[in-house]
Amino acid sequence: MQDATPERAEENRAAASAEGGGAFSLQRVFEEVQSSSQLSAAPAEPPAVTVVAVERYLARTPPAAAHQYWYDVTLADGARWHRCHLAPRLNGLVQRARLRAGTRLRLTRCSFRYDERRLNRGFLCLEGLERAGGAAAAAGTPPDGHRPLQPLRGDNRHYLPLWNNEDPYGDVWVPDRPPVRVDVDVSRLTNLGHLERTWRSRVHFNPLLVRILHKSRLRYYGKPEKKVDMPYQAYFEVADGSGMMSMVLWNSLCPKWYHSMKVGTVLLLAKYAIKSSYPFKTHPTPGDSQMKRFATIEICLNVRDPPTEISIIPEEMVKPEWGLPDVKYRFITRSELDDLPHNHSCDVIGLVTFVGRAERARKREHSEDFWLYRWAHAIDGTSDQPFILELFATSQPDVFERIHPMTYLVCTQMRVMTENDSRTVYLTTSNESQIFITGWHKGQPYTKDAKVKNFIQWTKSQNEADQIKKTVIGGYYPFPRPPDSFLKYCKNNEVESVLKPIGEIGKEVEELHYREHKRIAVQGIISAIRYISCSNAAEAPGGELIQLQKDTSQSLGSSSVSQEDCVDKDKNEEVKSSLEPPCAPGEHQHRALLSKGNSVKSKTTRRFRRDAEQGGTSVSSYPYFTRTVRRKLGLDEYQHGHSVQDKNGQAVSDSLQCCTDQEGVSNTAETEDTGRTCDSWQSDLWAQVKDKLMNYFHHSRIFPESIPCKFDYVHKDLLMQQYNLHAAVHQPIEARTDKNINDFKSANGLGYYEVTVLGINHDIAIDVAFLPLFCPDHPHLFQLEDIQNDTLLSSMTCISACQQNAASTGRLCETFPLSDEIVQAAKELDGKHIICILDMCHLGDDKVEVFLSKIYKTVEPGVLDPV
Repeated sequence: MQDATPERAEENRAAASAEGGGAFSLQRVFEEVQSSSQLSAAPAEPPAVTVVAVERYLARTPPAAAHQYWYDVTLADGARWHRCHLAPRLNGLVQRARLRAGTRLRLTRCSFRYDERRLNRGFLCLEGLERAGGAAAAAGTPPDGHRPLQPLRGDNRHYLPLWNNEDPYGDVWVPDRPPVRVDVDVSRLTNLGHLERTWRSRVHFNPLLVRILHKSRLRYYGKPEKKVDMPYQAYFEVADGSGMMSMVLWNSLCPKWYHSMKVGTVLLLAKYAIKSSYPFKTHPTPGDSQMKRFATIEICLNVRDPPTEISIIPEEMVKPEWGLPDVKYRFITRSELDDLPHNHSCDVIGLVTFVGRAERARKREHSEDFWLYRWAHAIDGTSDQPFILELFATSQPDVFERIHPMTYLVCTQMRVMTENDSRTVYLTTSNESQIFITGWHKGQPYTKDAKVKNFIQWTKSQNEADQIKKTVIGGYYPFPRPPDSFLKYCKNNEVESVLKPIGEIGKEVEELHYREHKRIAVQGIISAIRYISCSNAAEAPGGELIQLQKDTSQSLGSSSVSQEDCVDKDKNEEVKSSLEPPCAPGEHQHRALLSKGNSVKSKTTRRFRRDAEQGGTSVSSYPYFTRTVRRKLGLDEYQHGHSVQDKNGQAVSDSLQCCTDQEGVSNTAETEDTGRTCDSWQSDLWAQVKDKLMNYFHHSRIFPESIPCKFDYVHKDLLMQQYNLHAAVHQPIEARTDKNINDFKSANGLGYYEVTVLGINHDIAIDVAFLPLFCPDHPHLFQLEDIQNDTLLSSMTCISACQQNAASTGRLCETFPLSDEIVQAAKELDGKHIICILDMCHLGDDKVEVFLSKIYKTVEPGVLDPV
């Protein structure tokens, strides 16, 4: 359970002295705003504050028709904390993780709002914000002096988790209630079978004694237009000697009892209600196939009408004569998985070897509600293949956020997924799934299962040091792969509703929320490919890996490029100007290498300006230097350096300026194939249209969060923090480390590919990345055979695998990154209309990754020929 307001009293004095003049600045702003005739003010000296917490809750209508949720922000100025309301038009700052716990801000405009429905109640509203420098130092006196805290605006009684609705959040959620000793009068009890037969003729029902066999995730059903104090619901499947029935925990009882009602818990229920079952709810698969299910009615536990009485019976008090069934499971091994049918229900246990970053998927288009999920691999020793697990949040945030390699993972009520005729089977969570990791297994009923015991015996025979070498965490994980045909990709949707115009990519990127993953399909023409080595990337001020090897032929078209490729331009001007990064995204690479390029650019800038004015430098004119020559010229230090702007706004590459000015170096290292060098290729069509584009989107950058890295158990907390979502509450400084995410060894390879896709109307283009995912130490993590019927992407993946294998064995790979096979595959697509499947994910701030996942030819079976 997450804590809505952390106790940080031990840091108060240290932070207050560190911020010095900032102390009591919030109080001064508060007084200035209240004394204003308009109850609004723009401080002459905007105070710098630290964001302690960002918390979300349901908006109320009117006037919040355009916003489903509101946000409160807890700020610290070194002396005290103050909770403020974020103006709804600035919600995008939170939704894209620009405004988050731990950031430093300056308050440029604030207002004060009185609650007209309450006496002496008001709050500070944040209307304008700027990013401030300096280290975060959340401190001061916690607000209000009491807990739990209620939201500032409206009549909400609780906060929601920041990034999804299924997890419990805040102190309103009561931790485990201890079992109580009660006298069970067996003579007064009824059973589920008797209830099913007689419920229509009765108003009051005798007490029930049942055991919980299954537990669902929480369901939040709050709507802005509906006023319900605690709009929560949770389903349970309970059983006695007569059979199994659904039980529903409603509203205010969820925070009080949800944590305490575990699988295996025995309950004594009185003053409950019975009603007809909801017809569309999901049902778990019972471990005992012979158990009778009463599916027509369900037990309702309410806080009133009538007020249900709930008692938890200690397990040691449970008597055999009560006839309560034991919890049974359906564990399978990995060797059994491939023979199971689609949608089969099962339980699994395994040793985690990979866990991906937490991502989100929008529940409905244009909705502010998201599913939270991550991917994981686990092995059990019965197969050389792992379980591939799609884990959605199961209302167990403490477990979900702590999944890491080398932990023992148990997942119950998983569903087998074999759609799209895939050769790779995976498992996904259901509404009734529960997940457990090392530290949570004690006392769970499954510890008695025979297959669980066999797994534990297998782990004892394994060498921990050998296993940890094969572990990976985080990064882009393109699974499940798109199906073989585009019509299968469309499923039951019309092709027209699936395809996006390439010109709308900027809008699609802009509308992404933090860690939202979205897969889209666009038509285009493969026009250029360029290999980018990871050694030619540097860390930008924002922590991103920036591309330093920019292609002049592509940069020269930037004078006509739309600014839409700058991520997350909010429509509202206040949001647009708020919390901008210290420099614009395009300036990161310029500043990163400015000092390195100064020594060489003065002599060469004039020459390349002249070349640019004469039509530009094509890819084919790039010189290629051997590693020895590069060392002699000093090029390894800043190979393919930062771009500089000429008087026409056109970008040219400093590295090329340096290279071509060196005397005695041959300029004939290109291949015989026009438009190709050792690491780049472009089509003839691209050479003709690249300078005439209306819009050119650049989304081929790779970030640290995109790269899977080797797991380091010593620094597991840092790695888990990196690949989880930003916390709602600022994490204690004591839990941090000086180690940076870039210090960890990449589990992936030596580089990636930038692919330029030209729109089919030849007026818009986009650069996207293709990341060949192959881990020599863990070949089953990213399987080469997954890219089926896709010659180009398969070739790029195989060449990268060859390079990595060579690197891992100390051999020199004889194949260039842009091999003949890749060029030949690209030429086969030259000028042809294809469909690109793009994976997009917002990584926070202005970082958005766009990866090429699949290419479909429009003349393939299952795709209509262009008219």
